[in-house]
Amino acid sequence: MQIIQNLKVKEEIYKQKLDNGLNIIIIPKKDASKKYVIWGTKFGSIDNHFLIEQDKEEIKIPDGVAHFLEHKLFEQENGTNSLDALSSLGVEANAYTTYNHTAYLFEATNNFYEALDEFMNYVQNPYFTDENVEKEKGIISQEINMYEDDPEWQVYMNAMRIMYDKTPTNIDIAGSIESISKINKEILYKSYNNFYDLSNMLLVVCGDFEPKSILEEIKKRITKTSNQKQVQRIYEKEQEEIVKSDKTVTMEVNMPVFVIGFKDKIQSDIDIVKKHIAIEIILYMLLGKSSEAYQELYKSGDIISGPSFEYEFTKQYAHVLITGKSKNPQKIAEMLKTQITNYKKEGLDSNHFERIKKKVYGDYVTQYDDVGNIARMFLSDYFKEINSFDYIDKINELDIEYTNKILNEVFDLNKMVISIVKGK
Repeated sequence: MQIIQNLKVKEEIYKQKLDNGLNIIIIPKKDASKKYVIWGTKFGSIDNHFLIEQDKEEIKIPDGVAHFLEHKLFEQENGTNSLDALSSLGVEANAYTTYNHTAYLFEATNNFYEALDEFMNYVQNPYFTDENVEKEKGIISQEINMYEDDPEWQVYMNAMRIMYDKTPTNIDIAGSIESISKINKEILYKSYNNFYDLSNMLLVVCGDFEPKSILEEIKKRITKTSNQKQVQRIYEKEQEEIVKSDKTVTMEVNMPVFVIGFKDKIQSDIDIVKKHIAIEIILYMLLGKSSEAYQELYKSGDIISGPSFEYEFTKQYAHVLITGKSKNPQKIAEMLKTQITNYKKEGLDSNHFERIKKKVYGDYVTQYDDVGNIARMFLSDYFKEINSFDYIDKINELDIEYTNKILNEVFDLNKMVISIVKGK
């Protein structure tokens, strides 16, 4: 096993690639009361067009297949549901689908190995029939309708739709009622067999484990073999420009919710971790609780709590998001524009920069306090081809000159969008 240490957070990870292609990361957390396992595959909602290179077969699947698969894997041939079986063992189990991966997980204090049996069995043994696929369409249709009535989801999706023209981030992860109506068991098996290949997956365990012992326990429970087929994903080329700058809809909300976004340019030749850290620092300087803009908005009652910040990125898309609630979202957007313009002209304040840099570093360190946070972080970063430890190491390389450069490149007011959901 390869061992990677980080002395700053006093953590180490053990990495092993098995002969069948499965990658495993083990993160020992001595004396942790909980054990956490997450098993993911690099198959998300944007992966709806691909080529099986050995077969020379180009395949298009309906929107929502990755999410549909996530739902269906829990149902077993003997009529049981693995989510119920795991709950009966007293463990917390779940699954989720993102744009670029799908993951299954559980957290346990007791009955860990019994739960691991169930967990690794259902992920490796799909069971789809015409009947259970049709039944699931009704369940997912209800979920889609529920999200259509969710203001926070709609304000996010509208931001994606006005930001992206071709990239499938502008399509709901669950698909639409129309798209899921086209899903059948053959599509599910084809997608599973190609994307749930062991060579396309990562299993992460975090807790009070002896690495070699837990590795053997995992290997004993692997029943799948790998076909090692090469799947080439096909994506349409996205324009650099946004679709339009704003969209406002009305729904039942007490206070308007907003998403302000900046569409970023995809660059393959950059240090994405260093860039991510710089963006995070800039966002806190612009609209974090210690910023002048936030203090002014808070005093005037235009904002009641700090907005959330995110930089979402893969090799297919990248964007900055600022999400929050305000009685006057447009005022926040205008103040943000003014602040960005001033920072570009005058440069970032060095004292403020150093304070925020220390705050961000502290946030990174506290991520290692929780086994679930650690495991999810390493899985998500792995599918972006990142080692999570890099965030701890590279923040010290960051200086104000580099951060000013990222400010000028990423926070382009011509690529700024605002999505608002306001009350009726």
